[in-house]
Amino acid sequence: MRNHFLTSAFALAAALSAPALARPMTEVDLATLKRVAAPAASPDGRWIAYQMTETAPETYRRGTGLWVVDRAAKDGEPVRIADTADKNESAPAFHPDGSLYFLSNASGKSQVWRVDPQAGAAATQVTDAKADVSGFKISPDGTKLLAWGDIPRECTDFGCEAKDKGALPGPGTGRLYKNEAGFVRHWDSWETPGTYSRPFVFNLADGKASVARPLDAGLIGDTPSKPFGGGEELAWGPDSRTVYFTLRKADKDEPTSTNLDIYRTLVDARMPPINLTEVNAAVDTLPTPSPDGKWLAYAAMARPSYEADRQVLMLLNTESGETRKLTDAWDRSVGSIAWAADGKSLYVTAQDVLDHPVFRVDAKTGKVEKLRATREQWEGNIGDVTPLPGGAILFSRNSIAVPTDLFVRDAKGGIVRLTDVNRAQLAEIDPVDVQRIEFKGAGGDTVWGQIVKPADTKGKLPVAFLVHGGPQGSFGNSWSTRWNPRLFSAPGYAAVSIDFHGSTGYGQAFTDSINQDWGGKPLEDLKLGLAAAGAQDANLDVANACALGGSYGGYMMNWIAGNWPDGFKCLVTHAGVFDLRAMAFETEELWFDEWDHGGPWWKRTDPEKWNPVNHVAKWKTPTLVIHGEKDFRIPYSQSLAVFNALQRQGIESELLIYPDENHWILKGQNSVQWYSTVFDWMGRHLKK
Repeated sequence: MRNHFLTSAFALAAALSAPALARPMTEVDLATLKRVAAPAASPDGRWIAYQMTETAPETYRRGTGLWVVDRAAKDGEPVRIADTADKNESAPAFHPDGSLYFLSNASGKSQVWRVDPQAGAAATQVTDAKADVSGFKISPDGTKLLAWGDIPRECTDFGCEAKDKGALPGPGTGRLYKNEAGFVRHWDSWETPGTYSRPFVFNLADGKASVARPLDAGLIGDTPSKPFGGGEELAWGPDSRTVYFTLRKADKDEPTSTNLDIYRTLVDARMPPINLTEVNAAVDTLPTPSPDGKWLAYAAMARPSYEADRQVLMLLNTESGETRKLTDAWDRSVGSIAWAADGKSLYVTAQDVLDHPVFRVDAKTGKVEKLRATREQWEGNIGDVTPLPGGAILFSRNSIAVPTDLFVRDAKGGIVRLTDVNRAQLAEIDPVDVQRIEFKGAGGDTVWGQIVKPADTKGKLPVAFLVHGGPQGSFGNSWSTRWNPRLFSAPGYAAVSIDFHGSTGYGQAFTDSINQDWGGKPLEDLKLGLAAAGAQDANLDVANACALGGSYGGYMMNWIAGNWPDGFKCLVTHAGVFDLRAMAFETEELWFDEWDHGGPWWKRTDPEKWNPVNHVAKWKTPTLVIHGEKDFRIPYSQSLAVFNALQRQGIESELLIYPDENHWILKGQNSVQWYSTVFDWMGRHLKK
């Protein structure tokens, strides 16, 4: 075990600037801290636009607006632009002429709008389509607009009054899903038969879009893919004729298949799209053409039906069709792709131990080099990587201690900060110390974790032991607006998290090791990790701890209840699996459950081995149970069963159900209630 202190430069700066009488962070702070996203750069790199979501502390009402920064201005401050009262503006993108396009609901629907960031004139509407626009991309020559939205398959325009109402048999309100229907519900919504996320191209002239044409001829499915796909799954070629898009076919196999394919179409040829990745039955995504159009970079997985397989950076020659596995020898999974301006290398991000840094990949050799900076190391979570003229790159960064802001790294590695949107609010809040722990886990493998605690702690601290979901995931050195270790430490706790076997960022074999072993090596790692944290930091009172987890972390709470019943003073299980048998038949993305546990329930060799329901007679730990009614990934009946099992055995327990939330708690007021309830529960069971 080694000690790794990680208080970042930003966390240190916050500590130095904090007033003498700071205060603990609260659940209201987490809900109301400003949220920066979707940065975009003008063609000359001078202007940087981004969206920012703000939350009113009195009502928790949220609004999103646009801001721009002039990099040419000395000490330039962000300025709000194109603001319409009580409306939202988002998804900024620059036109080649320097004007700024964006999405707004100012007309009552989500449409594309336009504004000149230098002229100060009012924004004007670009599209006036019947359907809401979910996203868009402007062609490199500025003459066309690629847009997508949820549109019935029978529509040839961007929205229409569909004649096919989804096979409603009438006269009642029921939906009829016919044999081999595929998904009937997904994530948090029931499927509307015949309606998909579809791509269209518009002509664009003088700031107005016209003549929408569908690009998915002959295809039935969603592009971008649902529920989480976005603009990264569609791209213009540099010729402004070619469009690449990722599509998941909607058919009877969709709930059991991870097959995403990349298609190419010519917007002026009116020919069916060509499937470029048909030979691979696993994931192909993130199409990214080279500056000269000769190569298409993308990310691909090798194993069908496995959503956490390693994503390898691929290069496809657009003329010959030759494909190369550029990072096949690199044991990390590519999360984003951007070409350098000269086309000789690519910038990719990938999870690496607890961080999510940027790497440069040589386009010829596949050599991978971690990008460095002269003034700061790049620990934390880096995203939104956008190459700028002159070799600079725009990027966003957050960490376990601070939320997202925007930065520019110049060609020599120097970093300039563009935004500091939460400076005043963070200055009021007590700083934290962050440590990394490294120890020998199950099978002698190296396992990592983190400790977050109030700075300058004296004496013993109760422990909030946080178990991440996935299970192929990581708490990592990143900011979360949901499960936030800094906030968990605020009441006077040490927040401890462990990246157990199955976590990402440690090589594919480590991620794969949880397969058909949900309650085995991960539980051993958690036991060893909690002990290692206590041995490293004398402030931690590991015998005075509450364990908390959501999704797979919630499963682990239910597993711990029967297999580590003396480990904790209390448990909090959020949206967790209780009965693996029911889960196998109730969840929507069947591929996940069947891959992780060895196939359909009736084909598994030992299906009950890791099933928490089989150990309820050993439960005795007070447990808070939480779930959202709109959760279709792990249906809320799983948590009702947990609560009933606790109540029937006389074990102290409470149930918190959200009728308007899914697998995640997203609304501001609900987040505040969630944390208030959790902290009250912990405070009743942990000694301070």
